[in-house]
Amino acid sequence: MLINQHRSLSGLNVFLVIFVGTILCLGAYLHLPEQLTPVLFEPGLDRLVGLELGPSFSPSANVMITLALTLVQAFALNKVVNHYNLLGKPSFLTSLMFMTLVSLFIPFLVLSPTLICNFITIWMLQKLFNIYKHVDIKGIMFDLGLLVAVGSLIYFPFIVMLLLIWSSLVIFRAFYWREWVTPLLGVLTVYFLLAVAYFWLERMDEFYQIFLPFTYAFPTKLNMDVHDYFVLIPVLIAIGGFLFILKDNFFKSVVQIRKSFQLLFIMIILIFASFYLNQDRSINHFLLAVPAISIYLAYFFTHAKVKWFYETLYIVILLTIIYFQFF
Repeated sequence: MLINQHRSLSGLNVFLVIFVGTILCLGAYLHLPEQLTPVLFEPGLDRLVGLELGPSFSPSANVMITLALTLVQAFALNKVVNHYNLLGKPSFLTSLMFMTLVSLFIPFLVLSPTLICNFITIWMLQKLFNIYKHVDIKGIMFDLGLLVAVGSLIYFPFIVMLLLIWSSLVIFRAFYWREWVTPLLGVLTVYFLLAVAYFWLERMDEFYQIFLPFTYAFPTKLNMDVHDYFVLIPVLIAIGGFLFILKDNFFKSVVQIRKSFQLLFIMIILIFASFYLNQDRSINHFLLAVPAISIYLAYFFTHAKVKWFYETLYIVILLTIIYFQFF
């Protein structure tokens, strides 16, 4: 079955992940609108550089490019997880879970700023997991600050990842004020250069508009079709299984793995909390949480013992996604 097969590092799994990802995007591909113009950057960057990539893509090309990008992200995240041995043994389960979760909702299957930001998210996770063993991490912290700033120019709510960097210092490191200041300097460096460019062009009013999301009211509802909630039910069951297994294994794991799972939890909390910065109140915002939740689900399917249960649960997740995409 699929889960047992992906518990190994067999080369066949590469093709299986691609196959599953392709099947799960068919619903979006077969129900394409006549016009689909994605927004790939925040206005703060788009107004300055005038780079309009979205209109040049046909709807079908949009979905195919999205599939290719998510596959690259899935294998990149899988490599990071295996490198740091977060699951206890190397496998392809993380990439399988990633391709499954990015297919949960139709809006996930088209180009969006959050899709682009997930490349930065995975890169940041690789750096954050690495700080535990380093003596001097000020350079890494500055680089992470730069990544947060660049990500926020693509999708402004990504700015919340600065809090994730500081959270990682609380979890992995003893307090050292220079390590706390350097990521902020990285963020300020990018925004200072951006401000200089706007000032040079005598458009400072537009620069200040970048920070308008901080004035948005906190949303009280999410515009989702009721069927979208049904898709989440088997996923939530799997997350419940993850919490149950983690409870038994948490203190048996090495310190770095325990701290890494704590960091992923904080990341999910910050992403949900930053939803109010999303002007369009789009469900695409939660695409940022996919890498962290993929690791959680991969951990569950790695350590689950009852074969009929975890294999059936994953098949139910697949069938639920496919059903609500087509019907």
